[in-house]
Amino acid sequence: MTGAHKTGAAEPALTIIIADDHPLVREALGQALRQAMTGVEVVGAADLDGARAALDARESVDLLILDLDMPGMDGFAGLAAVRSSHPAVPVAIVSSTREPATMRRAIEFGAAAFVPKSAAMETIASALQSVLDGEVWLPPEMEGGDTAMPDDFARRISELTPQQLRVLTLLSKGKLNKQIAHELSVGEATVKAHVTAILKKLGVRSRTQAVIAARHFSV
Repeated sequence: MTGAHKTGAAEPALTIIIADDHPLVREALGQALRQAMTGVEVVGAADLDGARAALDARESVDLLILDLDMPGMDGFAGLAAVRSSHPAVPVAIVSSTREPATMRRAIEFGAAAFVPKSAAMETIASALQSVLDGEVWLPPEMEGGDTAMPDDFARRISELTPQQLRVLTLLSKGKLNKQIAHELSVGEATVKAHVTAILKKLGVRSRTQAVIAARHFSV
């Protein structure tokens, strides 16, 4: 992933935007990310407009963290707007609510994770790392029946785009994101976006489950 920064220092390995109207929350999340990941640049924003400005100002952003209740969000409208304008950037919702219906709706509107603010910082950092790896994350209590394949799995596979099918096939062969990006002549961010979309369409939570299902259906 190429960056646009031209400084004497080494460029950050990851750029993460944290958008929350509470400064202490931004600081705590930023500290947790810096402790869990090396070479991370954390950019803060206090509202949705600030988050979108930070996205527009950078050539490459690896993750956007959004508070569902901050100014400008208007429920899920803000999430949908960001996903529409920056589809390659994964979005993680970090919110004080633990309502299962709200969590599911967030995923339906394009979020790659819904992480309760009440979770331990280690759990939050682990969840965000899962998103960076291209997976979908929800709290453990939302994972009931996680290993079961949906009854209409064949139909779900048929709804994948040709490029998503190619990515899933390469995942099934054990290829890493970097290898898939090279083989398809696209960026790693694009591959991650495809993987996230594949997991959502197939109704699974991890790359491993997607691969098991793909092999079962001989994709």
